[in-house]
Amino acid sequence: MPEYTGRVRVRERAFPLEVFTNEPPIREELEVEKWLAAQQESLAEFHPYEGATYPTTTLPAFDAAWCACQQGEQDGHDYDLRLRKAFFAQSRNIEKRQVLIEIAEEAGLDLARFTQQLDSGVARKHVLEEGQLGRDRYRVHGAPTIMLADGTKLRHPIPYPKMEHGKILQVAPLPCHGEGCLEITRGFFEKALQPVEVRK
Repeated sequence: MPEYTGRVRVRERAFPLEVFTNEPPIREELEVEKWLAAQQESLAEFHPYEGATYPTTTLPAFDAAWCACQQGEQDGHDYDLRLRKAFFAQSRNIEKRQVLIEIAEEAGLDLARFTQQLDSGVARKHVLEEGQLGRDRYRVHGAPTIMLADGTKLRHPIPYPKMEHGKILQVAPLPCHGEGCLEITRGFFEKALQPVEVRK
């Protein structure tokens, strides 16, 4: 993203799987996905979850991310990344209000504004509206879904495992690793910068 500042605008949109695909955050599956992601990006911070309690829902984290975005796009990107690190690397329960507020403080957000919006319920309304828009208008079925402003979907190169009862039955070869994945992402940005007729 820093390489394309001023040329490409990345906008994150909520799509809570537990609401729109009836997939609650199943610990066994997330642990598998975490392992696969660590294989693909060795420099990222992944660690087995060791917290005393495990999130039963991700909706509060979606709400908090929306609240952070209201303080600026860069604040939103930063908070979103901090949320992911808190869960995937630090074993923090991102379902808990206090954890979400602690992350906001660590991110340097306006805590009074963040907390007021988080507690008001306004964020949940917007999160559900974004998810419904993704499902109904753009035919989003899973996460991550990456698309251009015109709705053109881009398939990100991640290994999709075949799973059954929380166990991996088969994993396709890694489509890329480390810097190679960044090259593919740069390709997405370059495609986004091309006129529509050239992209097609």
